[in-house]
Amino acid sequence: MTAPDLKKWDRIILGVDPGTNIMGYGILGIKGKKAEMIAMGIIQLNKIESHYLRLKRIYDRIVGIVEEFLPDELAIEAPFFGKNVQSMLKLGRAQGVAMAAALSRDVPITEYEPRKIKQAITGNGAASKEQVQEMLRRELNIPREKLLPQLDATDALAAALCHYYESAKPSAPKSASSWKAFITANPDKVKR
Repeated sequence: MTAPDLKKWDRIILGVDPGTNIMGYGILGIKGKKAEMIAMGIIQLNKIESHYLRLKRIYDRIVGIVEEFLPDELAIEAPFFGKNVQSMLKLGRAQGVAMAAALSRDVPITEYEPRKIKQAITGNGAASKEQVQEMLRRELNIPREKLLPQLDATDALAAALCHYYESAKPSAPKSASSWKAFITANPDKVKR
């Protein structure tokens, strides 16, 4: 596989779906108003016995991915609240280590709840992982043969695409108390 030409992108977003057995990642390139998948994959962790060595593997791989693809931003899925406290603690550690790896290379981070990501991609916050994958495949024109059997990779790509959608939204300044104030502060957003 040849390395992608990273200079052709205006912006690169790394998406991460944290996990303690499998961690997904997805790289999204933005050119103008078009998003395209650069790469996606998984970090296999379930064969590593020690939880601490899994955390080291996460750190090392995320640093390696950051150094290879030079993302401008990281979008990461926030852990959802479960009933098993030990699982939540381990998942939180995995997410924290991934965030620390990105921060060690000065990559800013935005966190999204799983429901928000699903809503952004499918229009349904309760969508299945399979529905998210299919919408991503269509939206980003990903050939079926490039999809991985592990849905963690497309979940990570979904986090990156959600971040792109969220960051592309016009935002009114906090002082904007009316449409007139918004238009005055954002003249580039008005079509004449």
